[in-house]
Amino acid sequence: METLDSAVLLGLLPHRHPFLLVDRVEIVEPGRRVVGFKRVTSNEWWMEGATPLAAASFAMPHALVLEALAQTSGALVRDLLDGADRALAYFMGASRVRLRQAARAGDELKLDVSLVKWRRGICRARGAATVQGRVVLTAELTTAVQAG
Repeated sequence: METLDSAVLLGLLPHRHPFLLVDRVEIVEPGRRVVGFKRVTSNEWWMEGATPLAAASFAMPHALVLEALAQTSGALVRDLLDGADRALAYFMGASRVRLRQAARAGDELKLDVSLVKWRRGICRARGAATVQGRVVLTAELTTAVQAG
């Protein structure tokens, strides 16, 4: 199983700090399934201004959880590019988004993304974000790849 750290992800995704929302990605099945991880901390930019007592109860916004899933899907397409050295993955949309639980400071999000369809540089995938087996968010994702 291959692991991609944030340095490798920087070459694949157009995102930079503070908006890179995936710490590492494990390639479970190349071109079929990837699992990303994001450690939610109280030092996140979206928690600025929260008091230390309130920070423990703040939840990561679901829109950012969805973005973390989308970034993970960008790692999924890496193995579908037929040898393209330079390509960027862009999130195009999400459907069937379901919000379930909250991800709080101290939690580690597991971002599981599986390929549904790959055609002409467009990837359709199913994703689920969980914390210790509890579902936080599920969605169907569409990602486009632009070869460079």
